[in-house]
Parts: sequence; C-alpha cells; structure tokens
Amino acid sequence: MRVDKYLWCIRLYKTRSIATDACKKGHVKIEGTNLKPSREIYGNEEIIVRKNQINYKIKVLDIPQNRVGAKLVDLYRKDLTPKEEFEKTELLQYAKDYYRKKGIGRPTKKDRRDIDGYYEDNEE
Repeated sequence: MRVDKYLWCIRLYKTRSIATDACKKGHVKIEGTNLKPSREIYGNEEIIVRKNQINYKIKVLDIPQNRVGAKLVDLYRKDLTPKEEFEKTELLQYAKDYYRKKGIGRPTKKDRRDIDGYYEDNEE
C-alpha cells in the first residue's frame, strides 16, 4: 500500500491529498529519509510524521484494505511517540507572549487599560 494512502487509512490525515502533500514536503520519513507518496509500505516499518510541530513515531502493524473506523485504528498501527513531544507543544503555548501586530483591529480591553495606564504615568 502507498504511504499516503496508509496515512489516510489510519486517520492520521483527513484527506488523501493532504497526506500526499505532507509526503512531498518532507514531513514523512522512514529511517531519516524523505518519502515519495507512492512508496510502498510494509509491516514492521517505523514511520516518523511531523504534524502540528509534533514528530509522531508510528510502527506499522498491518496494512488495512481501506479506511478504517477510529476504534479499529490501533489494529493497524502502534503509536511510539514519546510523551516529551507533546510536552514541548504545551511549553511553546506558554512561552508565546500576548502579541498583536500593529494595525490589526481595535485594541482589546487589556490593550486599552495598558495605554491609559501609560499615559497617566507620563502625565504626572
């Protein structure tokens, strides 16, 4: 089975074209090498998929005939993704400060309070 079709069948991607694009962009790897979407996949291979800033590590257990239901996905793949990968994304969310680019919409209440506080401090 093709890699892009396999990733779509195990519900890692919503559509097959998105899975194909991910392969073309180099987000899907086996043993550190980028894959073409048409590469055949076999059992017991480990695939690394970069999606949403997380490197998912998936072991192929079996090849499905067609797209499977969400409850049956674990029959065809084993998720070997370390928990540290998920913790990194949580840290990234906390690390991002509140920031808006200049000229994007009206100020929020917090922005308005900060602006008013700045002017009041400078007038005295």
